[in-house]
Amino acid sequence: MTVKLKPQLANNMEGFVCIVFFFLSALCVGMEIMARKARPPEVSASNPIFRKFQTDYFKVYFLALLADWLQGPYLYKLYSHYGFEESQIAVLYVCGFASSVIFGTGTGVLADRYGRKKLCVCFAVVYSISCLTKLSRHYGVLILGRVLGGISTSLLFTAFESWYVYEHIETHDFPPEWLPVTFSRATFWNGILAIGAGIAANIFAGLFNFGPVAPFIMAIPLLIASGVLVSTKWNENYGTRQMRFSKLCIEGLREIVRSKRILLIGAIQSLFESCMYIFVFIWTPVLDPSGPPLGVIFSSFMICIMIGSSLFHILTTKHARLQAVHVLAISVLLALTSMVACIKSTHPHHENPTVSFLAFLLLELACGMYFPCMGYLRSRIIPEKNRASVINWFRVPLNSIACIGLMYLHNDDVLGTHKIFIICSLLLMIAMLCVLQLCIFIKNDDSLRIQIVDTDTLNGNSVQGMERDSLMSKI
Repeated sequence: MTVKLKPQLANNMEGFVCIVFFFLSALCVGMEIMARKARPPEVSASNPIFRKFQTDYFKVYFLALLADWLQGPYLYKLYSHYGFEESQIAVLYVCGFASSVIFGTGTGVLADRYGRKKLCVCFAVVYSISCLTKLSRHYGVLILGRVLGGISTSLLFTAFESWYVYEHIETHDFPPEWLPVTFSRATFWNGILAIGAGIAANIFAGLFNFGPVAPFIMAIPLLIASGVLVSTKWNENYGTRQMRFSKLCIEGLREIVRSKRILLIGAIQSLFESCMYIFVFIWTPVLDPSGPPLGVIFSSFMICIMIGSSLFHILTTKHARLQAVHVLAISVLLALTSMVACIKSTHPHHENPTVSFLAFLLLELACGMYFPCMGYLRSRIIPEKNRASVINWFRVPLNSIACIGLMYLHNDDVLGTHKIFIICSLLLMIAMLCVLQLCIFIKNDDSLRIQIVDTDTLNGNSVQGMERDSLMSKI
């Protein structure tokens, strides 16, 4: 339950958010410069054929990403604007979340069997329809839109990358070692697009008074342009056409049961990321009553993710010599600190939106450090042949925790929001214990020790983190 604050406080909050945004922007530039100096030079930078191929891919992929990011800042605001209660909005979020997860388990197989190009075009069509449903105030139509949005998000983060990897290796015969170069650049520009999308959404929805539906309408021409470029410029490619869901699932479960390290990785991922999914739902109702520019807040979140990613690269260079698991422990501790602060700042009759906003920024900073850490550790600990099925198993407890948080904990009780942050704090405490246990395993096993983190590999993994945060911003 939220209380509308005084106009003077709303004005103060708006000014504070803008000041923080500019400060974070300057800090992000400085951190990125430091991180770039710590990275090794790109061996592919002088190859004009590769650069052209990469640029042609980015033209399509970035259009799709920009359309995706535009929808993040005002999703909750749109549903609230239509007059729905928080419990009803929670159902909408869960529908999108469940759709993405259920469909995401088979997206890779569908892309391999029916063609990656076809599914990329399908993404543009389905996502455009999802955006159009936002014009309706009918609850059933909005649920359909969330389901289509979940399907589209799964396609975005599976079909496009699969198409690129095949063309990179099989069609153009570029070295596989050059793949992280593309993923690294995608990570950087993904962050820039996210920041720009938040500002653009705020301008059209707020300053121009087009309302919270404006960003969704803005996304449609971008999606259409992306689909047209795919259909006219890309070649079709396929993967293995054998579908073996049951065998893959069983093998993945066996890997988890046999290895305590994999079990710990799965527990950390499920606990940490379930809190992130809950946060995506709750940040708007916590901050919106104070009247801040939601688009600028969203952009500030994305800047913090970029700062966290840059900080990760700085901490794991040969000069700092921190192992990825140590940075993972730092990120979980920062997230826990953020949740504890929110317990205090969201207590009924003692709400402090300024403290909540700063705590949310700290949480996003932790996310920027967490995702490349987790991606790297998964690559070292989980066997390649069963990685996809193992990660799908990790989603089971993650989904269950997130759905319980949205559907059960957040109700009309005045303490609903307060209770959510208490539960998230407890979950992150358990995650911290799992991280400490994982540190012990790595310390005692030389095969898992990471002396110097491979920066290019981590760049490749960090794009998955950014994409996951994009996914969480809308479901």
